[in-house]
Formats: sequence, C-alpha cells, structure tokens
Amino acid sequence: MGSGSSDLAAGAAPQAMKILIAGGFGVGKTTMVDAVSEVAPLRTEEYLTRASVGVDDLEGILDKSTTTVALDFGRITISSELVVYLFGTPGQERFWFMWNDLVHGALGAVVLVDTRRLDVSFASIDFFESRGIPFVVGVNCFHGVRDRTGDEVRAALDLDPHVPLVLSDVRERTASRDLLLTLVDHLMAPAAA
Repeated sequence: MGSGSSDLAAGAAPQAMKILIAGGFGVGKTTMVDAVSEVAPLRTEEYLTRASVGVDDLEGILDKSTTTVALDFGRITISSELVVYLFGTPGQERFWFMWNDLVHGALGAVVLVDTRRLDVSFASIDFFESRGIPFVVGVNCFHGVRDRTGDEVRAALDLDPHVPLVLSDVRERTASRDLLLTLVDHLMAPAAA
C-alpha cells in the first residue's frame, strides 16, 4: 500500500451520500435512476397483473406494464472520496410502508411529478415535509411536453417558495444530473439547514 496522505490511500471507504428518488406511481423514478446511474441499476420491477386491477390507478399511464415493488438502486461516483447512492422508492400506496425504512440516512430527495396526474404527488411531498427532509421537485416533462408552467405546478402542489422546482425530461442523463445538482445546491443553502 502506498504512503498517500488521504484516508483512501490507507484503505478507508469513500464518503457516501444517500438520495431518494420519490413520487407517485408511474412518474419516472425508475427511469431517472436508470438514466443517471453509472452502473446497471438494481431494479425490483414486476409485471402488472390482474391482481392490481382496481388497486393501482393506471389513468394517464395505460401503457405501463411494470411496477417497482421494493426499490431501485443506482450509484454515481463523484470522486474517489464521494459516492452518491440513489434509492428509487415504490410509487403505489400499498408499498409506501417501505419509505419509512428507505428514508433512514437520506440527505434529501427528488420528488418527481407528472402534470397529467399531479394528485399522485401530494403524499410524497407531505412525507418529506412532515419529516423535515429537504427535497426538490422535478416536473417530468415526458417527451419534452411542457403543458404547465413551473408557477402553475408550484401553485397546484402548494409548494413552499424555498422548494426548488425544475422542469425536465428525466429520460435524459443530463436532465437527471441537473436535477440532482439542484438538490445538492438546495442542501447546501442556509434555508435547508
């Protein structure tokens, strides 16, 4: 082993930063983790079955055929000293109990919303607000369609003015990266402390 001055040269593990990617069913959480992770993400997706009929609301997302049943997991190495771990939460109400475990150790969250179904986002926002966990809102503009302005979405979600809101298409790696950078900036701002 070399005689470098950093802890890593002595065999110490890099610092870890945990971020949750949350939101309602079908808003793009798995897609975002997939777009930005440097490794093939761990996914716990299963096909929707007849058992989910009447349980999972597919209005506005009729072509959806799979669902996350536990979590999505991805990783981004920032440097040899810092690694970001992404945990995508399940979106259906029947799996929300898992959020209480996933949130432990998280520094913050990205809450994804779909303007076609803003109502599925209220529970996610309430979850982080009630726990005092900083978050940003990413309006997932599928296929680049921006049918609402940021101000309209902010008003509809009744967001506090200090919560950043970004319009993007999380299928694009740079858009997902920029959304995560917005969260980092928010975490570093004095109001988030």
